[in-house]
Amino acid sequence: MLGDSTGYEINKLFEDGLFSHFMDASYGSIYPALTRLTEQGMLTCTAEAQDGRPDKKVYSLTEQGRQALRDALMSPLSPDKYRSEFVFASLFASMLPGQRVKDMVDDHLARCREDLARIEEALASGTDQASKRFVLGYGQVVMKASIEYLEKHRQDIEAAASPEAAPDGAGIPA
Repeated sequence: MLGDSTGYEINKLFEDGLFSHFMDASYGSIYPALTRLTEQGMLTCTAEAQDGRPDKKVYSLTEQGRQALRDALMSPLSPDKYRSEFVFASLFASMLPGQRVKDMVDDHLARCREDLARIEEALASGTDQASKRFVLGYGQVVMKASIEYLEKHRQDIEAAASPEAAPDGAGIPA
């Protein structure tokens, strides 16, 4: 729906593009899906010649594919799932040395700030799609709230760190 794309371009959308904050996909799932969708008539595939490299496969959504996407979007949505290694590790802060917890918070704050900067750059570049502005705005609010929460409450999780926990894990009960 966003335009003709190669598998590489689609993967980039999931790695650090529009989809990176709310969907996971990798080459291992993208290429089999592209093959399957092409076989089902949902996509067309056109080979474009490249100098000194194999032909580039460009995929386009067919009308049947557009209808299938519309139908899928009309199905009830599953509840959101929030997965975060940072949140998981924070749950066990009492098993970690204070410096590790501080570093985790610093690293997570840095990633949130980077994500916010990318979102704000995309918003500043402008888009005529109301839905894209909505999604970017939603992401902006979530990142700002995350940053604000971490800055305001970091001392709580840092205080939860184990004063006895050694960096090598010594002293942590099994």
